[in-house]
Amino acid sequence: MGSGEQFEEDASLASESAENHHGSCSSPKEGKGKRLWKKVKYQLVEYHALPGYLRDNEFIIGHYRSEWPLKQIFISIFTIHNETLNVWTHLIGFILFLALTVYTAMRVPQVIDLHSFPHLPDVLKRADLHKIRAELLTCLPSLPHMPSMDRLPSLPVRQLFEKVNNCLPELFTHTNHTNVCVLRSVKEDVANIIAPLLMMPITRWPFYAFLGGAMFCLLASSACHLLSCHSARMSYIMLRLDYAGIAALISTSFYPPVYYSFMCNPFFCTLYLGFISILGIATILFSLLPVFQNPEYRNIRTFLFCGMGFSGVAPIVHKLILFRHQPEALHTTGYEILMGALYGVGALIYATRIPERWKPGKFDIAGHSHQLFHVLVVAGAYTHYRAGLVYLKWRDLEGC
Repeated sequence: MGSGEQFEEDASLASESAENHHGSCSSPKEGKGKRLWKKVKYQLVEYHALPGYLRDNEFIIGHYRSEWPLKQIFISIFTIHNETLNVWTHLIGFILFLALTVYTAMRVPQVIDLHSFPHLPDVLKRADLHKIRAELLTCLPSLPHMPSMDRLPSLPVRQLFEKVNNCLPELFTHTNHTNVCVLRSVKEDVANIIAPLLMMPITRWPFYAFLGGAMFCLLASSACHLLSCHSARMSYIMLRLDYAGIAALISTSFYPPVYYSFMCNPFFCTLYLGFISILGIATILFSLLPVFQNPEYRNIRTFLFCGMGFSGVAPIVHKLILFRHQPEALHTTGYEILMGALYGVGALIYATRIPERWKPGKFDIAGHSHQLFHVLVVAGAYTHYRAGLVYLKWRDLEGC
């Protein structure tokens, strides 16, 4: 029996119960009638029984919630309906990116890992550390501030650097190499190892901006799918929040590649970041128009967000031209191509409403286009996170 027929039958039973007990003062019978009516009222309905603002995909036939109170809506997060997986796919994605943000804050700043250099302690023991330190500071006076010694994970190496720091004033008072670079006297491999250890990690705000945009998008989407069935006004608010989240994710996804690719070219860095930020704000403002949520504008919404994504082709191509000999440039571009492919396939599935358009009603609970779109968005965002880690390690080690 379809959910619409069940709804009509239960409604009829409720009506009969109300008529049979009309005017009765028996509270148990009244309570029974109320419970029956409550059961009918919060039952799932079919597409044809929905109000206009909830009609979005005619190929999903049943299992809709319609105009439920907030209490019942929050309970429904743990029940089965056609939005259950839409809510959980992005809610789990939000939890994933929250965990990644905490991990990044706690561990990723230590991208220069001394365990990556297993022979470093032996090399340093054989080297003249005082001379190396003095020569590096003479040759590279613009090095950023020294990191705290507690940040160096290898105790023997930390003790060696402490000895170097203790002797530093004596080195500066006796050295004659104030204007001449004498780094040639130091083995190149030792210098290349020690130089990055003297540098502070670069700024992280573009990476955290992306993580924040991803979390906002995923949480807003989950809330939209959960709460939009409450009322027309709630649906209007939630849909705009959802569109704003999509625009935020796309915009902030550009921040790490643009900033870390062009951090040594302020003009292009500002140009690309400014352009994508303005485009994202314009998209959010356009999404506030009431007509933007109509089903007939589904393809326009898709093309608009895809257009934002394609605007990132220019800085990626520019990066490849500037750093075509850098393996990190190729590595990050591979991640970015994969991310774009995942987002693009997801947008295509969303716009074409495949597979439910092939067999309407068969994918109401699981497997319909929006759920597949959600999974691909989380996968694409995680791919971009991996690219961001490559950017951080690259710039931490090499600077400009």
